[in-house]
Amino acid sequence: MSHVDLEHIKQAYIESDLLFSQAEVEAAINRMAHSITEQMQDANPVVFSVMNGGLVIAGQLLTRLNFPLEASYLHATRYRNTTSGHELEWKVPPMVDFKGRPVLIIDDILDEGHTLAAIIDYCRDAGAADVQCAVLVNKLHDRKARPNLKAEFVGLEVEDRYIFGYGMDYQGYWRNAPGIFAIKGK
Repeated sequence: MSHVDLEHIKQAYIESDLLFSQAEVEAAINRMAHSITEQMQDANPVVFSVMNGGLVIAGQLLTRLNFPLEASYLHATRYRNTTSGHELEWKVPPMVDFKGRPVLIIDDILDEGHTLAAIIDYCRDAGAADVQCAVLVNKLHDRKARPNLKAEFVGLEVEDRYIFGYGMDYQGYWRNAPGIFAIKGK
């Protein structure tokens, strides 16, 4: 196991810029839940949380979706050194049958979105009736994996900085930070 400089990890948090407070994030999650409920309450969807980043937002969002749904999770990474974004390595593949049903994928952030795009393709190719995405944060830049890649449900939009909190990590830490923070100077 590699040595982690916990003092650096603590200092990064202390010096970080708060972009959205816990109350602001909670309000955004409430808005997302309302929109998702309006669109999906009669659809019998399968909801997949993308590990590890989607853990916090999925946990918070699911308890606000007061309608019948099946909840599960998946964990995928892109194969290294590949030219195709479709090449996923499944750490945990989808374990709920979603053929012919709408799928909602929940993740923490839409940054460039290569892995998320590949997960969407996989679900569509495997027979999902419809695939939509919910992300807590959409990062504003022009480096998306596809020009039209977007999430149907977005909690907050952030500038192009290194952010953490609410599922997003800094060097593996601070997914548990109570708000959305940006590393100072990044």
